[in-house]
Amino acid sequence: MRKITIDAADLRILCAVQQHGQLSKIKLSELVNLSPTPCWIRFNRLKEAGLIRGYHADISLDKIVDVSKVIVTISLKGHQKSAFERFESYIGQVDEIIECIATGGGMDYVLKVVAPSLSAFQCVMEELLSAELGIERYMTYIATRDIKSTQPKLSSLMAESGD
Repeated sequence: MRKITIDAADLRILCAVQQHGQLSKIKLSELVNLSPTPCWIRFNRLKEAGLIRGYHADISLDKIVDVSKVIVTISLKGHQKSAFERFESYIGQVDEIIECIATGGGMDYVLKVVAPSLSAFQCVMEELLSAELGIERYMTYIATRDIKSTQPKLSSLMAESGD
């Protein structure tokens, strides 16, 4: 994947949006110390380049409803491109699966599943297995409590990469 080159002003814009979410033209320009019009032009360029995928509220589910959170590791039988594509396409359609990460090593995927109950989670797994996606084995880990869940701090990552 080709990386997009950004400068210090672009990084300040991305950090401001990451920390504060959707901002007005004036507020964004104040936070990043640029005049409004050039700031907004840069912001729109970053958005059009796909660097800003959306704005999300961090909702505390546990204050609204009890849910079961389960981490699932999955290993596929076949390791052809078509097997991965079929699996990933199916996973993208399952609302209860809120994260899916392809991994190297012993397992092919790590999923984060959120369901109203353990029995609802079991139904998700049964549907996954019934879909004949080539799942060889899977392991489940019931989450007992959230300790930390954040977005990576962009400015720290950029400093580490030497860009």
